[in-house]
Amino acid sequence: MKIDLTKFVTESRNQNSEKIDMLSTLDMLAIINQEDQKIALAVEAILPKIAQVVDAITTAFQCGGHLIYCGAGTSGRLGILDASECPPTFGSNPEQVIGLIAGGHKAILQAVENAEDNRELGKSDLQDIGFNEKDVLVGIAASGRTPYVLSAMEYANSLGATVVSLSCNPNSPMTDIAGINLTPVVGPEVITGSSRMKAGTAQKLILNMLTTGAMIRTGKVFGNLMVDVEATNAKLMQRQKNIVIEATGSSESEAIAALSQCNNHCKTAILMLLLGIDAANATERLSLHNGFIRNALINK
Repeated sequence: MKIDLTKFVTESRNQNSEKIDMLSTLDMLAIINQEDQKIALAVEAILPKIAQVVDAITTAFQCGGHLIYCGAGTSGRLGILDASECPPTFGSNPEQVIGLIAGGHKAILQAVENAEDNRELGKSDLQDIGFNEKDVLVGIAASGRTPYVLSAMEYANSLGATVVSLSCNPNSPMTDIAGINLTPVVGPEVITGSSRMKAGTAQKLILNMLTTGAMIRTGKVFGNLMVDVEATNAKLMQRQKNIVIEATGSSESEAIAALSQCNNHCKTAILMLLLGIDAANATERLSLHNGFIRNALINK
């Protein structure tokens, strides 16, 4: 089957890098850097749409729903990367944000032949995790035409779920399916056919915004401190102490004592120190205010 790639912006040839193979290493890198500078501007242009998706994810989380990323190749790996970082960063349930990739676990490290063209896999992978109408599906594909992703989006639509497309080509097949389209137009890649570069970077920036924004909106950030961090290694234990100290102005010994009294629950320790209450009262107050430290402080 012949696929006409000429209509895709990401597949067109970049005039600025046509002779990149003839340049010095420094000049070569300068061109890559100049092209990369366009990515943030492309993302900025669609911030209202990104905000719309963040609000939809927040609503889903508050109703017990999940965020599911679905992609193939680089796009799938980026979704898995973002999903895997949520539990250690925000103390979220590992099932709250899930990344699916065409070809399954093996495809994370190496290409699985024809997996992205298998339409049945997209639907079945969603069924396997119990995807339902409360969830949000973000289909990720630089081209906007990956069959695996399209089928997953169609299935999610059939359930009445919120469906989002993230691609770098306007008017792609994905945009006809999604309820919300995120389309950062980053232009032609420096190396034709390598959408892991500018397109991949744009996708990564947006995925960061989606999860970080939703986690902020659900009370996992106080000020700009990630107060639900779980201390699962030495670095994170120190980070947790630092966050308690930053949030409360306490000494290190006071932070350590508070954390030890509440089973190293960062939010509880912060509330204990700010209000001068014990762990049980701080836990109860947080529960009453759905884990929002600021609300627990204001509504005494």
